[in-house]
Amino acid sequence: MKTKKPREVYTLADLREWPRVAAEVSPPVRLGVLGDPVAHSLSPALQNAALDHSHLQMQYGRFHIRPNELKEALELARTLEFVGLNLTVPHKVGACALVDELETEAREIGAINTIAVRAGRLLGFNTDGIGFARAVRSEFSVDLHDLRILILGAGGAARAIAGQCARADCERLVIVNRNLEKAQELVAQLQPSLAGPRVLGPVARLEAVSWEERSIRFQLDHTDLVVNATPLGLSPHDAAVLPATLLQPHLMVYDVVYSRQRTPLVAAAREAGARAADGLSMLLHQGARAFEIWFERDAPLDVMRAALSA
Repeated sequence: MKTKKPREVYTLADLREWPRVAAEVSPPVRLGVLGDPVAHSLSPALQNAALDHSHLQMQYGRFHIRPNELKEALELARTLEFVGLNLTVPHKVGACALVDELETEAREIGAINTIAVRAGRLLGFNTDGIGFARAVRSEFSVDLHDLRILILGAGGAARAIAGQCARADCERLVIVNRNLEKAQELVAQLQPSLAGPRVLGPVARLEAVSWEERSIRFQLDHTDLVVNATPLGLSPHDAAVLPATLLQPHLMVYDVVYSRQRTPLVAAAREAGARAADGLSMLLHQGARAFEIWFERDAPLDVMRAALSA
């Protein structure tokens, strides 16, 4: 069978006319990522390599879906017999109320990034947390359990990452957000998991902090790993995630944003002498876990890694 590749990006209008649109492609698109924006996503390269290697006769595409279109898009995916979906910014939280069932971890986090379509039901999962933990181990050769971690953001990705840090019983966890109340709500949710004393000194083990340079500077003196879990850096016009003067050589910096070049945060961190990595390794590991959920078989990790490298 000769492969006819999917379009670069589909829209809700395409889904409404899917039998006609899908006829342009072979094998059929039965998986995809929904986001706004979504054209930057490297998930198709990752998943299509895995599908081809595994001799699964389907393809994976990008779908530009706005927040007010998400409900209809998910219903169409259900009726059009998609196998599964990934969700990226800004859909991870909103989609929770639109699926039929949430697995336990996704329900606790309050965000999903993976949907499996089984017998006409939409099942929501979150692979961000495990993907992040595996990425940190591969990039920095250290486990979350041993780290003092500062997370920038309190949205869907941040919630999953913070939950994974809490389950790993990390040394210390700080949530920084422009909306302090949202950070405090996340901290309250995590409190039972990080109640025990592991930190010595003048700082709390679990804390919500406002996004102010003075406050962040103090926290970074008691931090090993900084995580940007916001979309800042996706657009070249975005403001800097952190002032370069705050980045110090003792830090590890992980930016969940990825691009074909270094993200501004990764570039600034390395310029400051810190170790830093972008979100490609997290994309790899969370994508592998999504593949395992959809097909109930091991993901071809080396094939997926090579596809990202290419």
